[in-house]
Amino acid sequence: MKNKSLWWIRVPALFFLIFGLMEYFIDSGKQPAIIAYPITQFFMAMVLIILIAIELILSAIENVMFQTLSEEAKERYLVTKTEKWEWQWGKKVYKKMLGSKPMEAESEIVLDHNYDGIRELDNKLPPWWVYMFYASIVFAIIYMLRFHVFNDYNQITEYEQEVAEANMAIEEYKKTAKDLVDESTVVLLADAGDLSAGKKIFESNCVACHMADGGGGIGPNLTDQYWILGGGIKNVFHTISEGGRDGKGMIAWKQTLKPAEIAQVASYVLQEINGKTPANPKAPDGDIWVDPNAAAPATEIQEQVTDSTSVVMN
Repeated sequence: MKNKSLWWIRVPALFFLIFGLMEYFIDSGKQPAIIAYPITQFFMAMVLIILIAIELILSAIENVMFQTLSEEAKERYLVTKTEKWEWQWGKKVYKKMLGSKPMEAESEIVLDHNYDGIRELDNKLPPWWVYMFYASIVFAIIYMLRFHVFNDYNQITEYEQEVAEANMAIEEYKKTAKDLVDESTVVLLADAGDLSAGKKIFESNCVACHMADGGGGIGPNLTDQYWILGGGIKNVFHTISEGGRDGKGMIAWKQTLKPAEIAQVASYVLQEINGKTPANPKAPDGDIWVDPNAAAPATEIQEQVTDSTSVVMN
């Protein structure tokens, strides 16, 4: 007996259902589980083989049982197998929406027009087309009243609103997207995880020139307050990213390190190395850098107050 069951639909459907459940329940980060864990490829291959084997077994059982039936039962079974399920309600709705006459009643709407034996039927417009036409009229009236009578809003206003929403979404995204940081937006990081990551980057890439304690070797001393290209997180970020002085400075690390990694190692240098006492410090290079945005020291303010007082007394 020929098996007419839709195995070619069941097998792929079950296979992709199991595949989707596997991807949903296995935490593989940004990568698909089937790539992150190669064992899952073997698992899915076994699932496919088992599904095909089940279909073959069911088909064999069906054939064996069919052979045990009487001739009359075989005929009834074959008739049942060939019957197709029909959605009666949907079929009726389809015919009603189509609005055409059945072929048996076409003689009622035949026109007298005859073109070389081709006769014309006077079919009505399909109801679905008529309903859509009425709906378009209602839509046009509402649109005219809203935008041309009551002046709800125009395309320029809508565009400006969408641009403002998009800019807000971009700003929110930038707050969590570390790799979008640059020298104008970078801030000094204080999180222990960022500083630990910065330390690993420093030990992997920077100790050859600056020593492990930052005392300096081929490169300048990072522990003092002297900076060749300026201190502070923005200047240090720029120096690491773009490199030092042409011909004799540090290479540009922007091709090797991500912006987030540059921010981490720059913060590590400023938070954990700068201001410490190295074992063998190199002589200062550059000039003392003073943060122009920093508040004036309290001693300086006190001196100014003392001077102004002395002037008044004199």
